[in-house]
Amino acid sequence: MRARFALAGGLLFGLTACSTTPPAQPENLCQIFREKPKWHEAALKMNERWGTPVQVVMAMMYQESSFVHDARPPMQYFLFIPTGRASSAYGYAQVKDETWDDYQRETGNGWSSRDDFADAIDFMGWYTHKAQRVNGTSKWDAYGQYLNYHEGWGGYRRGSYRSKGWLMQAARKVEARAQRYGAQYRQCKGQLSTGSWF
Repeated sequence: MRARFALAGGLLFGLTACSTTPPAQPENLCQIFREKPKWHEAALKMNERWGTPVQVVMAMMYQESSFVHDARPPMQYFLFIPTGRASSAYGYAQVKDETWDDYQRETGNGWSSRDDFADAIDFMGWYTHKAQRVNGTSKWDAYGQYLNYHEGWGGYRRGSYRSKGWLMQAARKVEARAQRYGAQYRQCKGQLSTGSWF
């Protein structure tokens, strides 16, 4: 009996660890979804709800957190004294507190969590959907969508990114990764399972 409980506990720990550990091969979207079928299921739901291509959102998430569930901006220091973090950004999608509050209010998803992959990817779908509605940025435009994401809809509209060469360079990386992810995904989409346990 004791051995049975130990086995069940080990399985539960393993499942929990798998759900929060970054994918082993983050440069290959097919391998990500083979390793984490529940992520694929969540990505498909996001696409169905918001219409944003899976590869665009996944490329943006990679850039934001490298798929680390509890990612935060680095701690800042004055001499050796910690003075806090640059922002409240947190989780897979690196969402600030106030923006997450807006998402929860507008979608009614009040129980959502930034360190839950399904919630984070749904947030990114919502954000890109609004970027298209507010600024006319195509959901297929990974470059423009990432600039919206980083600068906010108002900042993007004002062109605040134009003085930030490093940010435009990062957006080009997102664009290139989205193209690679898209090519990979087209090859394996029909063979991938969704997140069913059995």
